[in-house]
Amino acid sequence: MKLKNKIQKYILLFLVAGCAMTANAQQESQFTQYMYNTVSINPAYAGSRDVLSINGLYRTQWVGLEGAPKTATFSLNTPVNDRVGLGVSVLSDKIGPSSETGVSADFSYNIVLNDTYRLFFGLKGTANFLNIDYSKLEIYNPEDPNMQQNLDKKFSPNVGAGVYLQSDKAYVGLSVPSILETTQYNHGAVSHVKEKMHAYLIGGYVFDLSTEVKFKPAVLLKATVGAPLQADVSANFLFSDKLTLGVAYRWDAAFSALAGFQITPGLMAGYAYDFDTTNLGNYNSGSHEIFLRFEVFKNNQRIFNPRFF
Repeated sequence: MKLKNKIQKYILLFLVAGCAMTANAQQESQFTQYMYNTVSINPAYAGSRDVLSINGLYRTQWVGLEGAPKTATFSLNTPVNDRVGLGVSVLSDKIGPSSETGVSADFSYNIVLNDTYRLFFGLKGTANFLNIDYSKLEIYNPEDPNMQQNLDKKFSPNVGAGVYLQSDKAYVGLSVPSILETTQYNHGAVSHVKEKMHAYLIGGYVFDLSTEVKFKPAVLLKATVGAPLQADVSANFLFSDKLTLGVAYRWDAAFSALAGFQITPGLMAGYAYDFDTTNLGNYNSGSHEIFLRFEVFKNNQRIFNPRFF
């Protein structure tokens, strides 16, 4: 047990090296159920569901590994009129000795291309606040000057943009939620946290297998400066517009199982479990993610069958 704890601490130190050591990029938060919280990665999605949409998501990653990431996000987005959508979101991300809170505002504008497709353009503005508490680490050299001063609510702004094309059956989007490559913390020449640019490409299509069953394959590609391309592939089935069951694969990282239920026309709950396929899987019991979406319809607004995206 002591050996396992030591191994976990070494893994944790490696994971937070981007917060305490040199030149490693801080990664944006990762979600298995991103398709139900698309506005977090693409501001053009704001208002695209044509209802007031309130979303909450909580993810605890690598359960059993001390100091592993825990992420919570809350977002709200709504159409203002036929052309404009707005959104706000708050994200809290904790890993080891570091915690970061991001507050974002989203703006979207759409144009009708034809009877089937609408094209959305979006802008995002974000304020990030970073905290690092070095007392939570086992430091080899307690006198190291780089580990003496904690970081408290270090502010860094960012901006993002995206495009999103949708119909009743298909969607594709391209976005960069954080365009600026900001250095959030720089102590001398050996200690800094740098946020690098991430680009997301998403797409999916809904097939009607029968009057009661819909099938939606979807893909997310994430490109990060200085890192390998990451791919998430998922396949979800919707039964009777109520129950969603699916599987997903994050390339060279994890397999996932997803489930969701449309409790009422305006309320949906979802759950996902990730099984790690890397060597890190030997030291944790997987990742859990829960999701809740509440949507408000106008009194004179027709309630459509729950859209699959």
